[in-house]
Amino acid sequence: QVQLLETGGGLVQAGGSLRLSCTASGGGFSNLNMGWFRQAPGKEREFVAYIHGRDGYTMYEDSVKGRFTISRDNAKNTVYLQMNSLKIEDTAVYYCAAGGWGVAYTGYAHWGQGTQVTVSS
Repeated sequence: QVQLLETGGGLVQAGGSLRLSCTASGGGFSNLNMGWFRQAPGKEREFVAYIHGRDGYTMYEDSVKGRFTISRDNAKNTVYLQMNSLKIEDTAVYYCAAGGWGVAYTGYAHWGQGTQVTVSS
């Protein structure tokens, strides 16, 4: 059973940066495909970024391309989401997910508890 723990959320001014971390336990991390999703109040959960387990292939939602970077450190069983040039519309609860592929959140078997990111003006 994979367990995920996100850290790094918080309050930041528009234009600022945050780095989210997601540490996995349960084994086999290097083969796990990992994703970041977010959910704002009153909205559906949406895809943010993805990184493939075997070759590090990455994908991004269009609105975060060039601002967010997903990466992983297999030695630390951790995936990161570096968020730069944050905008007010990036405010959401951010979730780490494992075991899926690509943009569809329904395909992911394991989820973290979420971490709040709030961007103020």
